[in-house]
Amino acid sequence: MTWSEMQPLLAQACTETLVMVGWSTLIAVLGGLPLGILLVLTDKGGLLQSTVLNKAIGQVVNVGRSMPFIILMVALMSFTRWVTGTTIGSEAAIVPLAIGGIPFFARLVETAVREVDHGLVEAVQAMGGNTWTIVRKVLVPEALPSLIASTTTTVIALIGYSAMAGTVGGGGLGDLAVRYGYQRFETGLMWITVAILAVVISLIQFAGDHAARTLHRRGGRSGPGPKLRLLRAKEPAAADVSKVA
Repeated sequence: MTWSEMQPLLAQACTETLVMVGWSTLIAVLGGLPLGILLVLTDKGGLLQSTVLNKAIGQVVNVGRSMPFIILMVALMSFTRWVTGTTIGSEAAIVPLAIGGIPFFARLVETAVREVDHGLVEAVQAMGGNTWTIVRKVLVPEALPSLIASTTTTVIALIGYSAMAGTVGGGGLGDLAVRYGYQRFETGLMWITVAILAVVISLIQFAGDHAARTLHRRGGRSGPGPKLRLLRAKEPAAADVSKVA
């Protein structure tokens, strides 16, 4: 197969992989972030301590993480057909990719949020901050560098899952490598596919590491911390007393 013949196939496969990984990552982040935070909040000593809820969420996450992706795809075929109307193609592959990514990302979020200094949480609680304020102003901003690194890890894992989805007609680079590289003995095309995946993963890892380091150097937030903002709100009162004196 010549390069002119490979080019349109590679372009289509790359587009399908980007679509699959992009949408599944977005869904995994939107679903996994609240789950991971809830695992911390409902744990022993958490702001919303609930042993029953914590164990229920933890069990769901554990089952999702322990299931091999290829089995998950087969188990979700009926649900995938109900959602997308088909079980093959890149659109159908988004469903198991997203469902497999949610528990994976949730555990990473849990680990990242647990690293936040509990002293900051106690300080905001002492100043009257509620649970939503603590989550929005302390837990997420302080854990942001780790959350960026977790998202990077999730994207890379989903790229691997998407290649696996190609073995059962999921489309993308994995499907191209199997159909042409393995079944039609186009070894050159297969190695080009491997090289593209390696380059893409390296670029994503570099970008994620750079973003995480940048945020870490800035203290995990773009502005003053919640403690400083709340304290500064009380400073004008002291200034008014001095003026009266």
